[in-house]
Amino acid sequence: MSNYRIETACVQGGYTPGNGEPRQIPIVQSTTFKYASSEAMGKLFDLEASGYFYTRLQNPTNDYVAAKLAQLEGGTAAMLTSSGQAANFYAIFNIANCGDHVVSCSTIYGGTFNLFSVTMAKMGIEFTFVSPDCTDEELEAAFRPNTKAVFGETIANPALTVLDIEKFAGAAHAHGVPLIIDNTFATPVNCRPIEWGCDIVTHSTTKYMDGHGCAVGGAIIDSGKFDWMAHADKFPGLCTPDDSYHGITYAEKFGKEGAFITKCTAQLMRDFGSIQSPQHAFYLNLGLESLHVRMPRHCENGQAVAEFLASHPKVEKVNYCGLPGDKYYELAQKYLPNGSCGVVSFELKGGRAAAEAFMGKLKLAAIETHVADARTCCLNPATSTHRQMTDEQLAAAGIPAGLVRMSCGLESKYDLIEDIKQALEAVD
Repeated sequence: MSNYRIETACVQGGYTPGNGEPRQIPIVQSTTFKYASSEAMGKLFDLEASGYFYTRLQNPTNDYVAAKLAQLEGGTAAMLTSSGQAANFYAIFNIANCGDHVVSCSTIYGGTFNLFSVTMAKMGIEFTFVSPDCTDEELEAAFRPNTKAVFGETIANPALTVLDIEKFAGAAHAHGVPLIIDNTFATPVNCRPIEWGCDIVTHSTTKYMDGHGCAVGGAIIDSGKFDWMAHADKFPGLCTPDDSYHGITYAEKFGKEGAFITKCTAQLMRDFGSIQSPQHAFYLNLGLESLHVRMPRHCENGQAVAEFLASHPKVEKVNYCGLPGDKYYELAQKYLPNGSCGVVSFELKGGRAAAEAFMGKLKLAAIETHVADARTCCLNPATSTHRQMTDEQLAAAGIPAGLVRMSCGLESKYDLIEDIKQALEAVD
């Protein structure tokens, strides 16, 4: 399947049934698995054999879907998690521990910002936040001797900044650390960060990959390209023996292609248990089968709505990289030539009060703490997803208090524009 195009991989990747086996990925709804001998099971616990013994670590349904995601992103290994938050936490914590440091873009999703700046800070991991528009000198100055990774989002939520992947990858690699990118908004249909130098890709599969608002989940995909042993002093967790697995050194035993995901599964999933349920993995796969069909429609609707808003006298500013005048238009042409996503963010001239009045008048678009769904939804991030941030942090993240984030679904773009138009007419 590796040579097929992404459309085919969306439909058939990750699972090839044998003679008389289920055509659809089966849901293995079992917590445990039976073995004929303790010796056979022991080999699994020692990572000497592949297989399943407890769904908290691995499950066949999850692995089929993870294999599809690895194929879609062009990686060598992948794993599913219970949410996008868990995916980002695992991706960082797999290589950064107490006393370590990470460089991150400041415009990342508010929940991720809080995870990094508050929760993981309490665990002794320090983050330096830089603008995605920072100069090479400013980016260089953010690194420290104990820096273990660089983190960013392909398209930031909700600021919609576009990351210069090659620039951040070059800086990360010059310091011997991997670049981790959350590719949730673009999806591999519109951007494959690994092709531009990214080392680890994460997703909130709850969003476009699911696409129907029915299953929370996350994923981590390893490019298999970062040479951990070449920087062994920075990554002892991967490059020195793990006493909890009889002295296995992950980077030696599983190589560049499998070390990161194996450690993340065998160690972090074992201890934290944030696994995606097999039922949710099944739902996710159903969404993936139509991802390549849905994304162009989301982008078409997003582009139409952005163009309408940009021409409306009550709108102060529109953020959408598909607009020729947008700050990130040129970067989008490079990294996202086939479209970005269906999410548009904009400011009304009346600020927060106007934003709240506008959202209250919408009929098709629902106010939801969600995004990237088949149904159009919107919210004011400053009072919802990013409400834990100070005004200064909101400004640094490119999120004014009156910003509206609208996620354009799969409805008719003409109906969406009519709904927006009548809501704007009701705003003073």
